[in-house]
Amino acid sequence: MKLHHIIEAQQFDRATLAELFEASRQMEEIVRKGGVADYPNRIMAALFYEPSTRTRFSFEAAMHRLGGRVVTTENATEFSSVSKGETLEDTIRILNGYADLIVIRHFEVGAAQRAAAVSRAPIINAGDGVGQHPTQALLDLYTIQQEIGTIDGLRIAMVGDLAQGRTVRSLAYLLGKFKDVKIYFVAPSILRMKDDILDYLRDHGVACKEEDDLEKVIPEVNVVYQTRVQKERFGDRIADYEKCRGLYIITPATLRRLRRDAIIMHPLPRVGEIAMEVDQDPRAAYFRQAQNGLYVRMALLRMVLGAPERHEG
Repeated sequence: MKLHHIIEAQQFDRATLAELFEASRQMEEIVRKGGVADYPNRIMAALFYEPSTRTRFSFEAAMHRLGGRVVTTENATEFSSVSKGETLEDTIRILNGYADLIVIRHFEVGAAQRAAAVSRAPIINAGDGVGQHPTQALLDLYTIQQEIGTIDGLRIAMVGDLAQGRTVRSLAYLLGKFKDVKIYFVAPSILRMKDDILDYLRDHGVACKEEDDLEKVIPEVNVVYQTRVQKERFGDRIADYEKCRGLYIITPATLRRLRRDAIIMHPLPRVGEIAMEVDQDPRAAYFRQAQNGLYVRMALLRMVLGAPERHEG
C-alpha cells in the first residue's frame, strides 16, 4: 500500500494497520540481517524543532537500514533560518528541493498539516505540540499486538499527563477502530483527557472511565500505558506542575497487583514515574516498545517511498 503524507492517526483503518504490522514484522527480519539497499538514491530530511531521542534516531536508523540517506537538524529553531524569521512553509518549500520526504517535529499543533499543504514531498508528523504523534501511536499499537496477541477486547489504563500528551491522544484514536475496548483514563483533574477524545471514543463505542486512583485500576487492565508529566508544557505554571509530579509511580509493589499477562508501556523518556527495579520484570515492555519503533518506521518509510529501486547486476 502506498501512503503519502502521514499526519494523524485517523488516517489508518484496520486493513492498513494489518498491512503495516505485517510489514513491520518483515522489517524486524531485515534488521537482523543487517538491512537492505532498497533506496540508495533517496534522501530523508529530519526537521526537528523540539528535542528527541527515540523518534529522531529511529527514523534516521530506519532510513539507513533501508539503504537511504539522511540530512538532519536536531534543533531547527536555533540551527536553521527559522532563527532569522523564516516561516515553516518556506522552510518546507526549500527542503522539497533537497529531499524525497520530510519528517517533522514541531512545537505547534497543526504544524505538520501546514507543512503538508505546501509540500510535494511526503510529510511525516513526528509530533506537533500537544496535538498528535501518529507514528508513536502506530508503534504502540504494534507493541500491544505483539505482546498481548490481540487488540479487540483490550483493557488499558492511560496514566499521567493526558491533557498534554500527544501520544495518548493518537493511541486513543487508533483504539477507537477496535471492538470491545475499555480505556481507563487515570489522571488528576488538571491533566484529565480532553473532551474531544472522550467524545470521539464514545461515538465509536469505546467504553471510557475516568479515575484518579491508579491502584484501583491496576488489577483490571492488561496494559498500563504510563506517561511523563511534561514540565515543558506547563510554561510558567510551575505550581501546577509540582501538584501533578510524582502522583503515579509504578514500583515493585504495583507489580504485585498487576495481572501476570499484563504489560507496562511508556513512550519515554521517564522521569521517575517507573522505578528502575521494575525494568527486570518481564511485563516491563517499554524498551521493547522503543525497539519496535524502528521496525514500524521502516515499514512506514517503505509505504511512503513505494517499491524498492531496481539496480543493475
